[in-house]
Amino acid sequence: MKRIILLSFLLVFFVSCKNDNSETSQDKNNNATVYYGGDILTMKGDAPEYVEALVVKDGKISFVGESSKAMNVAGPGHKMIDLKGKTLVPGFIDGHAHFSNFSSQAIGALLLPSPDGKANNMDSLIEILKEWNTPENRAYTGWIWGTGFDDSVLEEKRFPTKHDLDKVSTEHPIMIIHISGHFAVVNSKGLEKLGLDANSKDPEGGIIRREPNSNEPNGVLEELAAIPYMMDALMPKTEEANLKFFLAGQDMAKSYGYTTVQDGRTMQNHEFLAKLADSSLIEIDVVSYIDYMFLDKYMDSKWNSKNYNNRYRIGGMKVTLDGSPQGRTAWRTQPYLLPPDGAAADYSGYPAIPNDDDLLAIYKKGFKNNWQILTHANGDAAMDQMIRTQKIMAEKYGNNDRRNVLIHGQYIREDQLDSFKELNVVASLFPLHTFYWGDWHKQIIGDSLGNKISPVKTALNKGLNITIHTDAPVALPNLMRVVWTAVTRTSRSGEIIGAEERLTPYEALKAITDWSAYQHFEEDKKGTLEEGKLADLVILDANPLKVEPDAIKEITVVETIKEGKSIYKK
Repeated sequence: MKRIILLSFLLVFFVSCKNDNSETSQDKNNNATVYYGGDILTMKGDAPEYVEALVVKDGKISFVGESSKAMNVAGPGHKMIDLKGKTLVPGFIDGHAHFSNFSSQAIGALLLPSPDGKANNMDSLIEILKEWNTPENRAYTGWIWGTGFDDSVLEEKRFPTKHDLDKVSTEHPIMIIHISGHFAVVNSKGLEKLGLDANSKDPEGGIIRREPNSNEPNGVLEELAAIPYMMDALMPKTEEANLKFFLAGQDMAKSYGYTTVQDGRTMQNHEFLAKLADSSLIEIDVVSYIDYMFLDKYMDSKWNSKNYNNRYRIGGMKVTLDGSPQGRTAWRTQPYLLPPDGAAADYSGYPAIPNDDDLLAIYKKGFKNNWQILTHANGDAAMDQMIRTQKIMAEKYGNNDRRNVLIHGQYIREDQLDSFKELNVVASLFPLHTFYWGDWHKQIIGDSLGNKISPVKTALNKGLNITIHTDAPVALPNLMRVVWTAVTRTSRSGEIIGAEERLTPYEALKAITDWSAYQHFEEDKKGTLEEGKLADLVILDANPLKVEPDAIKEITVVETIKEGKSIYKK
């Protein structure tokens, strides 16, 4: 059947060319492109829909459907792309990521454990940092730095401390970032540079870990004791380095099929992104969500818009209510079964904004100004706080089509899903946890709760709008990996983490295309292959709907196309 369709398609093409041997000047200027010869998956509707051909013209999709009609729409002199059996889908839109930090994986010391890196124990972590420690690399920021270490996977099952990092260097400051993005570890020189010592107090929403029986910092910094320093230590010190970082991160995003990317907690880096946009250096659409501490500084600007300006816009604001579940700083209503070193037996994490009145004042800015609000909440206590405060704001300011978003929701309870449905909150969940930390979650919160992390299927069945995400650079921005985890929910040890929460491959793919476009208020332009939408396309080397579920993680991006222009080829 496929051979008959292809032969009829080529016959129509031959006839159309024969009937118009003399190209006019208009024919030569025809920029239409016809894609054919593979699985063209529109992602429109509740069931998979395939078409024979797709026509792109002037950066938009001008036709999807039968090959014979595609030729007429494209007109004489068009270009033809034979997919050669590969799969064409809409451009990818991650439900949540930190685009400005992609460069940390592209340039910094890669401290991820297997299968994404080689930092599987303390010795290998130290060796990776030593190899990275060159004058050229230090010149970027003035620090030796790397990202992605994971205490739950390191063989020693502990955080590195300043004593470990001092083995790399005592002459230069070192900072390494936990895989969650919520902790940093610095060496002795780093503590000195940051001005942290035995007299330093813990900030609200953060902890400076100490040496046993002492107030002396051990180098480990949690949450708001770490995050402000990360921005300083990892920020390039020259315009040339800034540009190199950005381009490396952008190239990484394009290689994984991103045509729209989120900067999910934008701070001072907004100024650089705006400058890049003014210089027309951004190749994919970047939508920022401004951290609540910077709202007064950045929200009143031309960038705060539903429309892109040179591929950049501010989409709304970001609020963070707690920390990392795998790092055990997520705020829970029940104690962790394994508290962190030095914590009491009844330790249950802690809030980032302890006072509800403070949070209400922050949310008021969003609701009153009709800004979309993204809220990071992992523990159920943090989500209780989110629900009770957003209910007050919704009653006061209305709640019509705000599309406020819950980010992560790792330890969400079923009754909270019902509350989020009532609030029309989009649930952007994080099923990558099932592979990376599924075994660890069961140790720290127990089997029954551990199986319920990232309950995407329950959320979908309850009628919530959902998306899924990578949270990159927490993980590599590999969206095929997040689709695979949503479909299989297989842990590192091979255990299935909540089989009843598996999505179908089609649902998982919808969550990074159609449904994510809706989350970002862009469903009229992106997310499906339909006439009139932007020609944001990805060509995959295999069809996620037709391979065995476990093979989805091996699928790679062959080409990324933004508004009809090829911006990446493998």
